[in-house]
Amino acid sequence: MEFSPEGPKAIPLWIRGHAFLTVSDRFHDVVDPSTGEALYRVPLCGAAEAAEAVASARNAQPGWAALTVPARQAALAALAVALDRYSGHFAKLLRAETGFAEDRALAEVEAALAALRGGDVGEAGIVAIVVDATRPLAGFAEAAAPALRAGATAVVKPSPRAPSAAFALCELSARTEWPAGVLNLMQGDSAAIEGLCAAGIDRLVYCGNAALGADVGAIAAAAGTPYRMQAI
Repeated sequence: MEFSPEGPKAIPLWIRGHAFLTVSDRFHDVVDPSTGEALYRVPLCGAAEAAEAVASARNAQPGWAALTVPARQAALAALAVALDRYSGHFAKLLRAETGFAEDRALAEVEAALAALRGGDVGEAGIVAIVVDATRPLAGFAEAAAPALRAGATAVVKPSPRAPSAAFALCELSARTEWPAGVLNLMQGDSAAIEGLCAAGIDRLVYCGNAALGADVGAIAAAAGTPYRMQAI
């Protein structure tokens, strides 16, 4: 990660199969908890970016759903192969942002691999996944994989404290030739979640701390969006 004179560079969004830049007047510094160093930053996005991400997922959903379950599973398996190849890199990203010990970071990658290689099939539609910093990669994979296997397309909103592993997994989906728009990522805080609900997602899934999950659930309830909190 290079640094500009103004500070660390921002991790962008991932929309329509590529990095998506946006103009924001609010940012969150991603800090190494062991040193206090600002590693990079993420834009705190809102309704406009949420609408872009959900539109991308919605446009991609019919084509993805038209594939057979084995074809979608083959795409997930290819993503798992790529993740396994870069497991050390992903563990390094997790350690830098969360302070995980090496064995815990590697276990997080292994849990994500197990989810991508698994066989659970969820519901189709457009799903938004909110993940906190407790299990920033495995929580994402465990919520997304069954839905993707069923023909859903997804928008993930990672924690501003630990966003890079989720972003890197989205990048790997492009390298493994996933259709653009099947997997999307937006950065942000509560305004991003409100924007996702307003953009017309079919359901919202939260993976993380129960206390924050109650706050996310309240946003979903206010918008009339179906909501599920997934155990971590």
